[in-house]
Amino acid sequence: MPWREVSAMEERRAFVRLALLEGANRRELCRRFGISPDVGYKWLARAAAGDEGLADRSRRPRESPGRSSSEIEAAVLTAREAHPAWGARKLKAWLEARGTAAPAVSTVHAILRRHGLIEAFPPSPGKAWNRFEKSHPNELWQMDFKGWIKLTNGERCHPLTILDDHSRFSLGLQACADQRGATVKAHLERAFRHHGLPQAFFVDNGPPWGEASGERWTRLAVWLLKLGVQVLYSRPYHPQSRGKIERFHRSLAAEVFDLQPFDSFAQVQRALDRWRELYNHERPHEALDQACPASRYRTSPRSMPRQAPQPQYDSADILRTVSTTKAYVQFKGRFWRVPKAFQGETLALRPLERDGLYGVFFASHQIATIDLTLPKSVRHVSEQVSAIYPV
Repeated sequence: MPWREVSAMEERRAFVRLALLEGANRRELCRRFGISPDVGYKWLARAAAGDEGLADRSRRPRESPGRSSSEIEAAVLTAREAHPAWGARKLKAWLEARGTAAPAVSTVHAILRRHGLIEAFPPSPGKAWNRFEKSHPNELWQMDFKGWIKLTNGERCHPLTILDDHSRFSLGLQACADQRGATVKAHLERAFRHHGLPQAFFVDNGPPWGEASGERWTRLAVWLLKLGVQVLYSRPYHPQSRGKIERFHRSLAAEVFDLQPFDSFAQVQRALDRWRELYNHERPHEALDQACPASRYRTSPRSMPRQAPQPQYDSADILRTVSTTKAYVQFKGRFWRVPKAFQGETLALRPLERDGLYGVFFASHQIATIDLTLPKSVRHVSEQVSAIYPV
């Protein structure tokens, strides 16, 4: 299926949104979007002047103290109609952000209950999981495919989601026809051009992040390492360790996919684009004290290079280039298998803490160990290090 073409207006809207973030480097953003600074500032001026498609969303005027309860109730119901999956906390924060003197959360909840739009508060939850959060934007991005949805024409759509761990900012939301590594790479390239490079990615263990055979290393992971982006894997069968993106998927399902059927990939993508705009810039987030993700996100200072750089090695390293047809290297008169993802790449062999033990490195990343005292298998160094053995 051909890629969805991005319209000029969508590109302008994305540029304006990023340029209006606090501390944004606008000239750097112009370079990333492939436009001159004059053109970039022209778009910003049009957005400030209210040009259609670029103007800020209208805000409700702040209500007077004497406004009647019927008007307040009407405002709550209107907000609920616009966002049928939101509860009382989000509706209150959303109304207040637009100048409406919203009542207490309990009052908003009571209005919704009175009109049959929501049930009573659920019972108190059990013990909460311990949560982690990175201190700054772009320290860690999370990436995953939401479970596929079936279109009315019978095709399967696989929504690809990319989320910043610190801010919960949605960096990418794409309707994909498959879950192949090449598909993910193409969408990552666009996200990197617009937002810069993160320090690390947090992913699960399934394809395309890991091979179906159980091999951890993939061509996608190798490409990310060349860009200086570390790949971190969650523990198998522990989805709670990736709670932010799992919660994001729940909201996506409730606020997009549960509300209507979809006929085509293009229709899904339009819905995803609208919801991503709402999620990033308007939707209150409880974990952010009811602020929106854009209030905490800043673009990365690390720009996407034109070409992925090749790893650099020291003169003391023992270098071996992996064959493009056979995944092995020769060392000490023996052939040692390496993960297929490194075919055609140059690796370094470095002695470790005891005789006969060598580390196999791709740039500064140790991917395996070779133990010359063992006849065949070698031990894992960590969960992210692949075992290799002689042919």
